[in-house]
Amino acid sequence: MRHGTQHADVATAELDSVLHGGPFHVALRAAIAARGLPLQRVQHHLSRHGVKVGVTSLSYWQQGARRPQRPESLRAVRALEEILQLPDESLIRLLAETEQGSAMRRPAARSYRSLVKASDVVDRLQAELGWSLDGGLHALGHHERVRIGAQRELAGRESQHIVRAHRDGIDRFVAVHHGDPGCAPQQMRMHALENCRTGRVRSDQETGLLVAELLFDTQLRSGDTFLFRYAVEDGTAGVSREYVRGFGFPGGQYTLQVRFAVGALPARCQRFTQHSAAAPRSGRQNLPLSGLHRSVHLVEPRVRPGLLGIGWDWD
Repeated sequence: MRHGTQHADVATAELDSVLHGGPFHVALRAAIAARGLPLQRVQHHLSRHGVKVGVTSLSYWQQGARRPQRPESLRAVRALEEILQLPDESLIRLLAETEQGSAMRRPAARSYRSLVKASDVVDRLQAELGWSLDGGLHALGHHERVRIGAQRELAGRESQHIVRAHRDGIDRFVAVHHGDPGCAPQQMRMHALENCRTGRVRSDQETGLLVAELLFDTQLRSGDTFLFRYAVEDGTAGVSREYVRGFGFPGGQYTLQVRFAVGALPARCQRFTQHSAAAPRSGRQNLPLSGLHRSVHLVEPRVRPGLLGIGWDWD
């Protein structure tokens, strides 16, 4: 009995260590071992949570031969956190931090919980401004220019949208800016630059969100196209390590350019995608940084729902 207790203590200590440092497959294997569950029992518990995963897949996951990526698989990972009595987001966090084929250290990313909370706040603020779903507009093109300042902060950004109305009477757009952790949205400023003017503005300190109404001063008919441009002055947070754009609907071309101040060039830059806030990052690709123009960019010909962004490493 004493030997069994010592073995359990060792397994628990190993689990605590790998839950902190990862990687995902080692933490999963340690968690299953610490609970003393055969994979067939784990599969049974998952089915009781309404999630179907094969024993072979579970084996591959804990060996590191495969990673959970599909929405059903990510649901399974969240259920495993409960089944294996682990802290919320512990496995999801490790899964998101797992690097495959990349020498770049992962920039600190917003957590799943913070992204979901921000999404809820965006929905609430947009509803206050009378905006719902896609607002009657289809995105044909979106070009963003992000500026990183001399203190490595998110100094501001400029956005140009090309849209097409899919119903009559559309006369506005609601723009969203999500500042970096620790920002002060009340100190940010939204400026209408072309073919629009600023209307009502809302902000949320806890999530770092600034939401503003951009008025077209014309009513679009279904099928009409429209181009408008606006900018956000930020500079209210600390060191910035990434810029992420979320898309709720498929659309046209999206381009993102990040320009760095003199003396604030990062060591490496990389693009990434996420199917959802709960999904691990994928589609990683190193991006060349132009030393002359101090900028890096990506082009996505046809946007799909999810998240897309550029991260950079200051080392």
